Amino acid sequence: MSQPHAVLVTGGGSGIGAAVARRLAVAGAQVAICGRRVDALRSVAAETGALGLVCDVGDAGAVAGLVEAVTGAFGRLDGLVLNAGVMAPGGVADLSAAGWSAMVSANLTGAFLVARAALPHLIASRGSVVSVGSIAALRAASRMGGYAATKAGLAMLTQSLAVDHAHQGLRANVVCPGWTVTEMADEEMAAFGAERGLGVPEAYELVTALVPQRRPASADEVAAVVAWLLSAEASYVNGAVIPVDGSAAAVDVGTIAFDPRVSLRPEGGQAGPSGTA
Repeated sequence: MSQPHAVLVTGGGSGIGAAVARRLAVAGAQVAICGRRVDALRSVAAETGALGLVCDVGDAGAVAGLVEAVTGAFGRLDGLVLNAGVMAPGGVADLSAAGWSAMVSANLTGAFLVARAALPHLIASRGSVVSVGSIAALRAASRMGGYAATKAGLAMLTQSLAVDHAHQGLRANVVCPGWTVTEMADEEMAAFGAERGLGVPEAYELVTALVPQRRPASADEVAAVVAWLLSAEASYVNGAVIPVDGSAAAVDVGTIAFDPRVSLRPEGGQAGPSGTA
């Protein structure tokens, strides 16, 4: 599979971003990673040979310097992975203004700023953008309104890049992972499991019990799709929004009550797989 020569991965210090950096580096690409945590960037850079750059993608000035540093080091930019993001739980009624602003800044404004700064270089190389969205961009979930809105916005921002610049050779696509084993998800599972007397592996098992594949993804499974979209093998895939979710988004929620593993409780109670709240 032919990979692009030079790629910038935002949020490359952990999780899916780090998995993308590893996969691309093994394939021979020049990789730059950015993020806000110095130690995490250093660790991934040492492992992969990537160029690690500290940057807050919500800062327009820092982003301009980031892209200049990458193109200065590599002489070109062929691929961009928009992976940086944060999550603050809460629906419209209970999400704080600060939480909303933090997610808009990292998940949406940051993607816009990096894409805008990188665009002339990507057009020059007839390159590719891959945004890491979420199943939350495709399906609404309780107490996730702000996160879902920013990820849905990221998907449309990416499709807009494709529509505006496909005639100039640019490709722009989105992957939407479901539950994926990463450092951040491990923390969520630890908190979720602690309330129920479960360890992290058991918590993952519970939250994916109604996913048809009945397990979370690995970060490398998502990274494999990202790498394919960056490659020449996906040369006519443009403006696509691809779930990488074990078929979770395909489930008809109206039929879940018929699943023999599910026990429903009266109104006011909680339901879950096998009657487990």
